[in-house]
Amino acid sequence: MPLSTLQRRLWTSALVGGSAALLIGCAPLGQSPGASPAALPGAPDGSRPDPSGSAPGPASRPAAPRVSNAGTPREYRQDAATHLYAANAERIYAGRLPPNLYAIGVLEVELDRQGQVQRLHWMRAPNHAPEVVREIERTVRAAAPFPLPSRMGRVRYVDTWLWHRSGRFQLDTLSEGQD
Repeated sequence: MPLSTLQRRLWTSALVGGSAALLIGCAPLGQSPGASPAALPGAPDGSRPDPSGSAPGPASRPAAPRVSNAGTPREYRQDAATHLYAANAERIYAGRLPPNLYAIGVLEVELDRQGQVQRLHWMRAPNHAPEVVREIERTVRAAAPFPLPSRMGRVRYVDTWLWHRSGRFQLDTLSEGQD
């Protein structure tokens, strides 16, 4: 049976995320990962992710962001969605979504040249589910740095978040649609 587009993307995202996790766990010979603050870029105290799951720490981020060659925000949206899927592979809803979703939100994300989130702007917020709004914003910020928008410098792109009651989601850019 052939794999669907979303299944292929999920497998690719899982491989990329797994590879990044393996690389993050690497340390020079004779030194355990996280043994010194230098082992965790951006964490001068050598902190680890919070086990409560509230926000991933520096240890969950790849060392160097990849570069996007997108020339337009619409093209960049594909790279950003793929990046978010890789960072959240276990949270992606696999397959076609059911007809009644818990929340749908349209979010504009502004990134600087380094792929860092500068601003989030809700074009259509799921106000009936404020916990989803907070979780989406946390998820986007935790995924930084995003692929570097090399051809555009800064970039502002829009994507639609499709949120299932289970807490799993899809982005419209990579969605297989609904039943």
